[in-house]
Amino acid sequence: MKVLVVYWHPEPQSFNGAMFRTACETLARPGNEVKTSDLHEMNFNPVSGRNNFTTVNDPNYFKQQTEEMHATEMKGFSADIESEIEKLEWCDLLILQFPLWWFGLPAVLKGWVDRVFAMGRTYGGGQIYEDGVYRGKRVLLSLTTGGPEEGYSEGVARGDMTAILLPIHRSMQFVGFNILAPQLVYGPVRMTDEEREQQLTTYAERLQNISDEPAIITLA
Repeated sequence: MKVLVVYWHPEPQSFNGAMFRTACETLARPGNEVKTSDLHEMNFNPVSGRNNFTTVNDPNYFKQQTEEMHATEMKGFSADIESEIEKLEWCDLLILQFPLWWFGLPAVLKGWVDRVFAMGRTYGGGQIYEDGVYRGKRVLLSLTTGGPEEGYSEGVARGDMTAILLPIHRSMQFVGFNILAPQLVYGPVRMTDEEREQQLTTYAERLQNISDEPAIITLA
């Protein structure tokens, strides 16, 4: 199994950092290959613009999707974007590791999606959902929250976690990924060292059998 782990957190010693290292170490066993994108370490630029490309379709008016289609035809993606797209094309399993910030992906990881999921190369021309470019691949959202689990249930102010994650899951299904159940750690800052260690052990145990784990259904 070929695994790509894309991770962002501004503090390497964070619990997200520990989850990232746990995933990499657990999955790096015979029969698996692991590649990573540590976006903070890479100083990944999340801002889209002409910096996404080495080609130019319209020098007078920038429309990202048009330039993406042109770059797809002309092999004109910038080196940083081309490298990330190639990792996506290579992997069987994509893991996104992140803290939930403002009910979604943190800005750098969202910017990674905005820049790397390029029209023409990643979707378009009818290649969406069950006909998506990445059909047959799987994605796992692995994330932490600031609040406790009871704060993310149906009927409470924040809303239930399934609804919060649905836009992210839907975007992944749009390009063809099958969706695995998320790996959720609620409020690790509120836990003892022993509780955090148990969470990492539980995650590692899950990852040992992730190749056989069935996808969940997130869209009707």
